[in-house]
Amino acid sequence: MSSEPNHNRQKNHKALTKKQKEAIRRKKRQRKIILLVVEILVVLILAIALFLISKLGKIERQEVPLENIEVNEGISEESKEIMKSYTTIALFGLDNRSNGNLSKGRSDVIMIANINNDTKEVKLCSVFRDSYLDTGDGSFKKCNAAYAKGGPEAAINMLNKNLDLSITDYVTVDFNAVVECVDLLGGITLDEVTDEEAVLMQGYMDEINKLTKNNSKYLSGGGTNVTLDGVQACAYARIRYTKGDDYKRAERQRTVLAAMVAKAQKSDLVTINKLIDAVFGDIQTSFSNTDLVALAAQVFNYKLGETSGFPFNHGSTTLGSKGSVVVPCTLESNVIELHQFLFGDEEYTPSDTVLANSKKIINDTGMNEGSGYR
Repeated sequence: MSSEPNHNRQKNHKALTKKQKEAIRRKKRQRKIILLVVEILVVLILAIALFLISKLGKIERQEVPLENIEVNEGISEESKEIMKSYTTIALFGLDNRSNGNLSKGRSDVIMIANINNDTKEVKLCSVFRDSYLDTGDGSFKKCNAAYAKGGPEAAINMLNKNLDLSITDYVTVDFNAVVECVDLLGGITLDEVTDEEAVLMQGYMDEINKLTKNNSKYLSGGGTNVTLDGVQACAYARIRYTKGDDYKRAERQRTVLAAMVAKAQKSDLVTINKLIDAVFGDIQTSFSNTDLVALAAQVFNYKLGETSGFPFNHGSTTLGSKGSVVVPCTLESNVIELHQFLFGDEEYTPSDTVLANSKKIINDTGMNEGSGYR
């Protein structure tokens, strides 16, 4: 028989072996490339993680144990379910740079930030610091005394007990950090500053300049589309003695905060990094690093919605040594309106605790719903 078939088979076998070897080499090269890409990704992830840890490590942590959080009984199951669709955070602003302690002091700024977890809309509600509320253990006085009395834990419980909320987390900022933030953002622009506000800013600016070692100049007068530097913005947010008193000041604070958020969302990463370096050391919070990273991941998706001040319907009176206070007229009706504003809960019914506190405030002040104004 001819040997040709065997010769062809050997030739084909050699050709097939070369193809297989080339295929094997290609697979090895692909594996090396994939391995290199994976290694690069791992290095990048580790670098980002180390970067975040180094930044977040600047923030002061003070955990508020859940077992110490007070939430009123008697809130309906329907209202509880509605509130679960939101992330509600207590925001406190202190003027404590002189002693560097963010765990004590009267909270000049009290805000509730309410994030709709689905739409990412954020509503802000200032709680007027002189509001006459239960600051703990049945002691009724200006609500900003709660922070001075027991730090953020007592302040959170004050909000929960008086307003039927279930807040568990907070962020406290030294209010003078506003100066650094605004300057790093290149200033903020406000729609309008009145001549009266421009004059009243001067006394606050003198104090802030001295404290922060800045040399910010007075405004020549009021106007529209006014750009403010850090000292000017902080001074503007502190103005109290105009028509509207504390109510107007809380509105100014929200205006400044909204302008800062809008400017920050348009800033580049270099500016954001500078902001983090400057401000994180002036922050105390109960949030863990994991919580903060989760919130930060959505930062450019958040959009600021309506802002308001609590109590909506209010009056004022002087109560001896307790001084001049803001009176909710009444607490019951104001809390109903608050839940409608924050959560869209049109069927909300106040708890027995809120009802009892409302009666106590009426008895102490002699002011009811007809005594208030907006």
